[in-house]
Amino acid sequence: MTYSRYQGSRLTPIWVLITLNFVLFLVTIAMPQLIYSMGLQANSFSQPWTIITNLFIHGGFWHLFANMLTLYFFGSYLFQLVGENRFLIVYFGGGILGSICFLFLGSPMSIAVGASGAIFALGGTLAVLRPKLRVFIFPIPVPLPLWGAVIGGFLIISFLPSIAWQAHLGGLVFGLAAGYFFRKKHRYVP
Repeated sequence: MTYSRYQGSRLTPIWVLITLNFVLFLVTIAMPQLIYSMGLQANSFSQPWTIITNLFIHGGFWHLFANMLTLYFFGSYLFQLVGENRFLIVYFGGGILGSICFLFLGSPMSIAVGASGAIFALGGTLAVLRPKLRVFIFPIPVPLPLWGAVIGGFLIISFLPSIAWQAHLGGLVFGLAAGYFFRKKHRYVP
């Protein structure tokens, strides 16, 4: 007989990220001008910190909720597969590459906010490490392979109006590359 050790309510990086995003969302409701100093403006290198700070600012409750829900599910699974350090590399690496892509490819009059680039990095990594994993995507009533859900989600969500597809693309590319690297170097079996 084997026993699994109870982890309790250990504070993981995932819960820290979710909490920080919710706290900053409440702060930006009280002080909306922070969106302009923490959001990422395309073709503007005058505020370099926004390459990272934009990952913690969201444009509305549903934007925040969708990103944090996906962070919880994708992040929890990836965290178990690759550990804390690799999880953080994927999350922030994908978020930063997404920000860089937005800087060079985005409209100069728009401001990017949200963790979507980092979230797509998590999804891309999982799509390579566990491509056959079946997931449910609301409102589709049948499970889809993870790789199809991630790529399909990218294609559908990224080309809606007012979406920073450039950040999604950068995050996804980073995640796919990280997944390939982890799979080849550490022999993660799908």
